[in-house]
Amino acid sequence: MLKGLPKADHPDLLVGFNAADDAGVFRINDKQALVQTVDFFPPIVDDPYWFGQIAAANALSDVYAMGGRPLTALNIVGFPPKMDLSILTEILKGGDDKIREAGAVVVGGHSIKDAELKYGVSVTGLIDIDKIVTNAGAKPGDVLILTKPLGTGIISTAVKQDKASEEDTELVIVSMAKLNKTASELMVKYGAHAATDITGFGILGHAYEMAAASQVTLEIEYAKLPLLNNVIKYAEMGAITGGANANEEYLQDKIELPKGMDRPETDILYDAQTSGGLLIALDDSRVKEFILEAEASGIIAPVIGRVMNKGKRGIVVR
Repeated sequence: MLKGLPKADHPDLLVGFNAADDAGVFRINDKQALVQTVDFFPPIVDDPYWFGQIAAANALSDVYAMGGRPLTALNIVGFPPKMDLSILTEILKGGDDKIREAGAVVVGGHSIKDAELKYGVSVTGLIDIDKIVTNAGAKPGDVLILTKPLGTGIISTAVKQDKASEEDTELVIVSMAKLNKTASELMVKYGAHAATDITGFGILGHAYEMAAASQVTLEIEYAKLPLLNNVIKYAEMGAITGGANANEEYLQDKIELPKGMDRPETDILYDAQTSGGLLIALDDSRVKEFILEAEASGIIAPVIGRVMNKGKRGIVVR
C-alpha cells in the first residue's frame, strides 16, 4: 500500500515512513530533531488503568527505540457511547501517569464515538542529530541484545481465554507497562549501531526489518531468548494471536528456522508483542559494560545473537 504513495521528500526529514523505522525524525536546527510517532489499539487487559499505562508505554517506546526523549503526548480515543465514562477516565489516568513517568506531558487529544473501545498516544520527542539510532546501522560482528522477555501476545491471549494464572497475568501486565527509557539511554551512551522495539511484528518481524535495512543477516539463538513464565505452556494450549499467523505468512521466505523446531517455540518467535523490549545491535567491545549497567538498573539484557554478513536469508535461528 505504501508503495503507491509519493516518497516523502524534504531536506529536513531525516527518517520518514519510507524507511520502515520506528518513528519519524525531522530536523529543527543544526543539532536537534523532533521524533514523532503514534500508536493505538483496543484493550488487551481488563483493567482500564493498566490498559492506559500499557498503551502509553507502547507508543513511547517508538521514541525510545530511536534514542529520543519524549516531550509531549496527545491522547487518541475511540469510545462506545453506551460505555461508562468512568472507564475512560481510568484509561486516561493510566496513560497520563505513564507519560509523566517518561518525563513528558499530555497536551491534549481527540476522541470519537466508536463501536469498539480504542486508546493510544501520539508522541513528540527530541533527539540530538548525532545520536539518532535507526534500524539501518547494524554491522557484521555486532552483538544483539534484547531488553524485555517475549510472550506478551500469547499470555495476553491466554488471559482473554481465562487460561492464565493470576501470577502470570500480573507479570505480563507489568512487563508491558514498563518503559524502555533506561534501556534507550544506555544504548545511546554505549553507541548502539542500530535498534528497534519489539511490537506487533514479533521478534522475527522486527529483527528482519533491521536486517533488511542494514543489508545484513541476523543470527538469533533461540535458547538465549528471554521468555515470560509459562509461555510455552500457553502456546501449547493454543493461545495464539491472529497477528502471529500474519507474521508467519509474511516471513516464510525470509527466515531460516532449525529443522524439527517444536510448534510452540515457533509460535513464540512469530508472537505479536505489545510494548516489548528493545532489540539493540552493539559493538562487541561495549557489550559487557552495557549489560552490567542495565542489570544494575533492573533491566534484563541477554545477548541473543549476532550480526553477520548478508546471506540468503535475513534471519537465521539456531
